[in-house]
Amino acid sequence: MNLIVAADSKWGIGKDNGLLASLPTDMKYFRDHTVGKVVVMGRKTLESLPGKKGLPKRTNIVLSANPDFEAPGCKIVHSEYELFDELSAYDPDDIFLIGGASLYNRFYKYCSTLYITRMEGDLGADAFIVNIDEDEDYVLVSESEPITENGVTFRFLVYSRKSEGLSRARTLNF
Repeated sequence: MNLIVAADSKWGIGKDNGLLASLPTDMKYFRDHTVGKVVVMGRKTLESLPGKKGLPKRTNIVLSANPDFEAPGCKIVHSEYELFDELSAYDPDDIFLIGGASLYNRFYKYCSTLYITRMEGDLGADAFIVNIDEDEDYVLVSESEPITENGVTFRFLVYSRKSEGLSRARTLNF
């Protein structure tokens, strides 16, 4: 399983249930990595998407504690157990966590690769993920040159789980 997110210098990822910045190059990067794949998100993330519906050309899986929650074109799961049961039908390399903060923080340890668009500066977030640079299980394996759009400078970073240990996801048959 993979994770894909844009985060500022304080590991902030969103404000008022929206993105911190409009970055067309980052949106293309996101599309390039997730089209034709499985995206996993929480209910609030789904509701923040255009039309409050799943992303086109992807399998959308939504984790919601509400047993009555429904979303057209999405598979809804209600627990970690249901989520992992549903994900077992897919190639782990084709699965991407796409938000929000609670899902990122809860499940990032199950991911083998983390695709992080790192934005310079504090962009005033009210939602944060764990500081990946402080997690000894991950190593930075690639970093793009800086790009500036709409007044925001960012880089594409890729982190990989260190090879000496198996990820939790693999111990769950991912």
